[in-house]
Amino acid sequence: MNHEHFLLRVFKTIGLTLTLGVSMSACAATMSWKEEVRLHDGRVIVAERFYNLGGYPTIDSRERKSLDQTVIFTLPGSSNKITWKMGFRDSEPEPNSLNLLLLDVVNGTPYIATYPAGVIAYNKWGSPNPPYIFFKHDSTAWRRISLEEFPEELIKTNVIVGRPPAKLLKSFYTFEEVEKQNYDISTKEYKTILRTPLDHWKPRPEHKGPKAPHPIASPNTTDGKK
Repeated sequence: MNHEHFLLRVFKTIGLTLTLGVSMSACAATMSWKEEVRLHDGRVIVAERFYNLGGYPTIDSRERKSLDQTVIFTLPGSSNKITWKMGFRDSEPEPNSLNLLLLDVVNGTPYIATYPAGVIAYNKWGSPNPPYIFFKHDSTAWRRISLEEFPEELIKTNVIVGRPPAKLLKSFYTFEEVEKQNYDISTKEYKTILRTPLDHWKPRPEHKGPKAPHPIASPNTTDGKK
């Protein structure tokens, strides 16, 4: 092999690697990115998001199904890293399959709001109405709390709900870009945290695409229709 031919092969390999950067990660059945999270008081933190992915749910699926997700962030004013992890396994008896809606910090304490991804998960978590599961970090672990214990000042969804399409995945999202990722969420209970029960609220079967707001929607409201 002459020197010119060797260099040509090297350049082609480098170009292919740069082109496939994100999609190579998807082929390895993982997705990861960082995003800015704007807190209720205007402060901004950076959350690291990770998804482990399985196979394609159906023959015509464009996205792999989620196996688990992990969120890591640093508590403001400290070097303490907090991790939240959730699996997506309908076949397992314990409650799981929660999608993140909101991450915030009040008086130094982290809180998160989530919702069950699909009918099975909804039933496992006790059929909550409004359809949320809340957690508080007590400095050692996440503990589930009631709606009444969730701070009233935490209202607006401030993270990418679900995961972006693999082919369009970016390595970093500003909080403005996070809002753009959620622009097509038309169901009000996924835009803001509601504190009163919804009439005749029932979940729908889990949507198999990457975006999470679609698995559950309120059938009694017109703004839940796509």
